[in-house]
Amino acid sequence: MSIFGALNTAVSGLTSQSDAFGNISQNIANSQTTGYKGVNTNFVDYLTYSTATQNEPGSVVALPSYQNEVQGTIAQSSDPLAMAISGQGFFSVAEANGTNANGQTTFNPLQYYTRAGDFTMNNEGYLVNSAGEYLQGWTVNPTNGIADQNKLAPIQVNQAQFNPVATSSADFSANLPATPAAGTPMSSQVQIYDALGTQQTLTLNWAQTATPGQWNVTVSSPNNSPATTIGTATVDFGPTAGNAAAPPGTISGITAGAGTTASTYTTGQPATLTVNANFGNGTQPITLNFGNFGQANGVTQYAGSTYSLINFSQNGVPAGAFTGISIQSTGNIVANYNNGQSLTIAQVPITTFNNADALQSQNGQAFTATAGSGNPSSQAPNNNGAGGLVVGSIEQSNTDIATQFTQLIVAQQAYSANAKSITTASQMLQTAINMIQ
Repeated sequence: MSIFGALNTAVSGLTSQSDAFGNISQNIANSQTTGYKGVNTNFVDYLTYSTATQNEPGSVVALPSYQNEVQGTIAQSSDPLAMAISGQGFFSVAEANGTNANGQTTFNPLQYYTRAGDFTMNNEGYLVNSAGEYLQGWTVNPTNGIADQNKLAPIQVNQAQFNPVATSSADFSANLPATPAAGTPMSSQVQIYDALGTQQTLTLNWAQTATPGQWNVTVSSPNNSPATTIGTATVDFGPTAGNAAAPPGTISGITAGAGTTASTYTTGQPATLTVNANFGNGTQPITLNFGNFGQANGVTQYAGSTYSLINFSQNGVPAGAFTGISIQSTGNIVANYNNGQSLTIAQVPITTFNNADALQSQNGQAFTATAGSGNPSSQAPNNNGAGGLVVGSIEQSNTDIATQFTQLIVAQQAYSANAKSITTASQMLQTAINMIQ
């Protein structure tokens, strides 16, 4: 072994410890960075020549050891849109390129991944984390509520109002008295909505006929056009000549009158009456569901002297203003409105890799896929190895200050030792030069 060889080996030691010091410094600097993944240092020995009788020292090289799969501490956040992943996986995010001629944000086609889930909504309705990365997810079809899992796109929340929905069906649950008291009104006033979202009053007046177990019902509304009366029908209860099998007190038949259509008797099937209202916006068919034929689950006629409306529900909705969004542990992003309605607009998937430690680090705690990491696989939270979603929380840096300072001390001492080797080699060379004198 030559002195020059020892000198070169010591120099490589200085370089490697400098690299280790750089990794430690980066970890310490990012100890409070949301979603940061630390970098450790592995040292690799490269030999020049080595046999059983001779060894020529080579050098040492410092290689980074990425800790992308090491879980950081999950801490509660005051931001309701913040999310943390408990387990494996990353959020899929995009980076903005700028805006196009129409003022719309354009995005870099390269896909990025991050654990930094401190998302907030910007002025365009996008969910953006502190590093400026745009959260991507699956768009949900508003008609069937199914997410399109074939395509990831930046999630943008439309803050438009919730359009009104005209009432098209209503469910009644009530009891008509078998022995009504004289002069006692048998009527219900319920609220429905027209096509503009305006609340309208619908009145059902019941009058017992001379036939036992038979009632006439009149449906009306003060704003109906051209007349307040919308339609009439006759409702039979209990065994009748045509439906002897109907249990007492249950609906055994509905006979449509003026302005109505009715369902025919089939045991267990819905007993419905459809009326065509008009509140100035065109014909609005409304199906009134009185329960099932032959079953006591809607309108009945049992003992008593007074009429009682037990329950009423309808499917109409008034217009609603956007109030905000909420995120569920399933990854569903739900838009909420002040009319009590909500709408699922997107779902946040978790993206996993076969070897996440081989991802390429990018700015802003982001990563990109490499050949070593394998292809990305996006799954719903808690599915097929993907981690769970913790809403209202963030994942802190996975570096530990105490550990980093310990490694810093070791790196400092190792650097000093390599520097001592260099000064010793220098002294030995000087001694050899002085021999000439």
